[in-house]
Amino acid sequence: MDALAGLLDGPRARGAFLLRMVMEPPWSVRIEDRAPLCLMSVTRGEAWILPPGGAEPVHMRPGDVAVVRGPDPYTVADRQETVAHARIGPDGVCTTLHGEPLAESMRLGVRTWGNAADGAATMLVGTYLLDGEISRRLLDALPPVLALPSDARSSPLLALLDAEISQDEPAQNVVLDRLLDLLLIAVLRAWFARPDAEAPAWYRAMGDPVVGKALRLLQNSPARPWTVASLAADTGVSRAGLARRFTELVGEPPMAYLTGWRLALAADLLRETDATVEAVARQVGYGGTFAFSAAFKRVRSLSPQEYRRGRSTR
Repeated sequence: MDALAGLLDGPRARGAFLLRMVMEPPWSVRIEDRAPLCLMSVTRGEAWILPPGGAEPVHMRPGDVAVVRGPDPYTVADRQETVAHARIGPDGVCTTLHGEPLAESMRLGVRTWGNAADGAATMLVGTYLLDGEISRRLLDALPPVLALPSDARSSPLLALLDAEISQDEPAQNVVLDRLLDLLLIAVLRAWFARPDAEAPAWYRAMGDPVVGKALRLLQNSPARPWTVASLAADTGVSRAGLARRFTELVGEPPMAYLTGWRLALAADLLRETDATVEAVARQVGYGGTFAFSAAFKRVRSLSPQEYRRGRSTR
């Protein structure tokens, strides 16, 4: 599996929050749903995404797509200076800023919401509601807001999602979940291919003849009992040379990267399979459950059992 395929093998929407938002200016919506990831695209008119912390606003025009990483709140508006009049909270609950419900008064049809049926601006919004639907290693690879202009993609998926989002057919939620996954993957693939993409250090390091080989070895065979010495031998360089170059390009030593990779894989296995904790531990390179559980809890603040129970009850 290549590095990008491994990174994008994570999106698994389950009953995602999807809607078509139709708005007439002035409008501004504060997003405080704490969702891990949201994908949105303007199909008519324009909009601004105002990230938290004073980050650079993102201007969106028809066909542009943005991916916003949570859980920090942000605002979507017709203009940067428009004051928010609505709030989207957890589970997609819409209220005024004072807590008065808006869901019914702004409902315009099946999965369609806004302040005017023929508003000047229309956006498609798809939100992953739970952390378990998006792998942590993918979230860590993304900037707070990723914007892809319309001329940077050629996928027909956006038009298909636009056609399907207001349909009310049997199993429609399943169709929309899979379309959202495919659209997100297509957008991220196009973004990573751009020379100005803010890809993580380990991804950029894949192009290095030494460190790239070392990364592929670790990613493809995490269960091997790796040491810096054995990794250096397999890449044909000295132990000191590998450690120095790996740390310089990736930002952390080889064994620290391997630990993070093993635990990320383990989290996915705990979420997606019924394998025992011991089987998961051995599959990612731990000799037993004690060392694995201690490492997992140190990183996730939850034991493997607690992590699995948390995902199965949400």
